[in-house]
Amino acid sequence: MNFDFSDEQKQMRDAARKFLAEKCPPKAVREVLDGKAAYDKQLWKGLAEMGFLGVAIPEQFGGAGAGHLELCVIAEEMGRANAPVPFSSTVYLAAEALLLAGSDAQKQKWLPKIASGEAIGTLALFEGKGNPSPKAIKLQASGGTLSGVKKPVPDGAIADFAVVAARTGSTGRDSDISLFLVDLKAGGVEAKSLTNIDPTRGQAELTFKNAKAEPLGAAGDGWSILTQVLDRAAVLLAFEQVGGSDRALEMGRDYALDRIAFGRPIGSFQAVKHILADMYVSATLARSNCYYGAWALSTNASELPEAAAAARISATQAFQHCSKNNIQVHGGMGFTWEFDCHMYYRRANATALTLGSLSYWEDQLIDRMRKKNAA
Repeated sequence: MNFDFSDEQKQMRDAARKFLAEKCPPKAVREVLDGKAAYDKQLWKGLAEMGFLGVAIPEQFGGAGAGHLELCVIAEEMGRANAPVPFSSTVYLAAEALLLAGSDAQKQKWLPKIASGEAIGTLALFEGKGNPSPKAIKLQASGGTLSGVKKPVPDGAIADFAVVAARTGSTGRDSDISLFLVDLKAGGVEAKSLTNIDPTRGQAELTFKNAKAEPLGAAGDGWSILTQVLDRAAVLLAFEQVGGSDRALEMGRDYALDRIAFGRPIGSFQAVKHILADMYVSATLARSNCYYGAWALSTNASELPEAAAAARISATQAFQHCSKNNIQVHGGMGFTWEFDCHMYYRRANATALTLGSLSYWEDQLIDRMRKKNAA
């Protein structure tokens, strides 16, 4: 049995890596990091032209119709490049929610715009500190309108539309939650950018004031749909994290080979070798879990909930470990603004909280395995 990507998928990976190396060098990332732009619009346009935004969107909705394995390949390269674009919020969250629960009319309206780069989407789930939970959702839906506050919302300040989780019942059950589609440019929504450890992936506070909304999926199915969306996004974001881990490892290795101390490369010292070896082990372990997640996602296997949690946990740990130790290998220079180490350290810590904390996913993995064993 072959657990690797196919030759065609590897060719897509090579094409994406070449494109991002040319169009998304560290200098382009710093343009957004320095606050000169909310995101890299030229890169976003280029990703659409290459077909990467719609790689998992069916052809009938303007996408390439390739599939989730191909999207995993692209996600890894996005992570390697530290791409400063709203890719995860639009493709992993908004598009996946539409594919899972959207009506044909909703899909026809938004999916072609996502694939062409015309629209940026997001998922408005959180309402302050804490992990995903039906009880944490207070924003109210009534009479086709929404009222309340969502924060942090990934790329909420630049998004054109949002999938919003809202409360439609008071029974205390998961069925109290429903999903809605909101055109953020139609009025009734105020967006405020929030301070974030990684400005290349913006966060915002969205205030809904009787904003018009249309149901996404059946009433009361919101939390069930959200769980599936988060599992899918967990696998895809894990590939981004693995890509970032590998790049941080490469940066540390290259510096260790070039930096001379006491007449020899620092990479020849045993202490540095141990650091790099530990980074390699964590990144490789994460990749193994990500491949399991990719298989489960692409085949819609019953093991997806466990596989998604395992991929999310191992990739989060690997990215944080590799980005931190990349700074250690660089020594005092690694902490400076001029070196690129901090950009991956920022991204590692920001993505660690994007879909819920590490402890949340650890609890999810344990609960899911217990339920599966009990069955």
